[in-house]
Amino acid sequence: MSGLLLPAECAGCGAPRTVLCEECGAALHEPGAREVRPDAPPEGLPAVWAATVYADQPRAVLLAHKERGALGLARPLGEALAGAVYAAVRGGGGGGAPETRRREAGLTLTPPTLTPPTLPPFLLVPVPSSRRAVAARGHDATRRLALAAAADLRRDGLTVRVAAVLRQRRAVADQSGLGARDRPANLSGALTAVRGADRLLRTAPVVLVDDLMTTGASLAAAARAVEEAGGRVLAAAVVGGPAPLRHPAGGRSGPGGGRNTPDGRRGRAPGTPAPPR
Repeated sequence: MSGLLLPAECAGCGAPRTVLCEECGAALHEPGAREVRPDAPPEGLPAVWAATVYADQPRAVLLAHKERGALGLARPLGEALAGAVYAAVRGGGGGGAPETRRREAGLTLTPPTLTPPTLPPFLLVPVPSSRRAVAARGHDATRRLALAAAADLRRDGLTVRVAAVLRQRRAVADQSGLGARDRPANLSGALTAVRGADRLLRTAPVVLVDDLMTTGASLAAAARAVEEAGGRVLAAAVVGGPAPLRHPAGGRSGPGGGRNTPDGRRGRAPGTPAPPR
C-alpha cells in the first residue's frame, strides 16, 4: 500500500523516490508531435498525430499507467496527448509540451502578447476498451488520458469536450495478442456509437484519442463508428506511435487513409512509411 501512495521508482527508468523523473517526463514530448502512419495503414485510418515514439521510457510509462494502475501518470501522459491533439487540430505544428505550446502562442508572458489560439470547438472521442479489460485494470486508461488532455487544452484557451460515445457491441480478442493482418478483422464492425450519440457528434468535429497506435486498426474502426453515427473525424491523436513520417509536420498522409480537408472530404497523398516494427 505504501508503494501506491509513495511510488518507489520512476515508471520510465526506475529512478528512486519519484513517480516520473524529469528526463522521462521530457521523453514523452520527444521528438515533438508529428504525423505518423503504420507500415500498412488500414482502410479508413484518419491522419494520426503522436506525441512521441512508442519505445523505451514512453512505452514503460504508458504500460505503468494502463496495466499497473499508476494513476499519478495520467496528468503527464494527458499533457503529452494534448500536444498531439493540438498539432492535429492545427493541421501540423504547435504541439509539444504545455510550456512550449503556450510560449509559442505568447501566453506565458505577462501580459500575454497574443490572444489564445482561435480554433473552433471540437470533441475528443476516446477509443473504447472492452468492459472486461477495464474491469481487469480497475480503470479506463484511455478515457482518463482524454480527460487529462482536455483539461490541459482548456488551459490553452481551447473549447474542447470529452465525448466517450463509443462502445464495443460484440466481444473481441485482445489486440495485443494478434498480428497486423488479424487486427482489422478482429475489430471489423465491433465498435458502435451509444444511443443518442448522433446529436452530440453533429455539434463539432471529432479528434479520436488513444494511448498508442501500432497497426491503426482500433483508430480506423473508431473512425468508421463515428462517421456511421453522423460525426466528422478531423484527425486522431495518440501518446505513442511508430517513428514519424519524414516529411515536414503538416505534410501528406500515407496510403490507406488521409487528412480530412476543411470541407470534410478525406484526401490521399503518398507518404514515407514508418520503419518496420
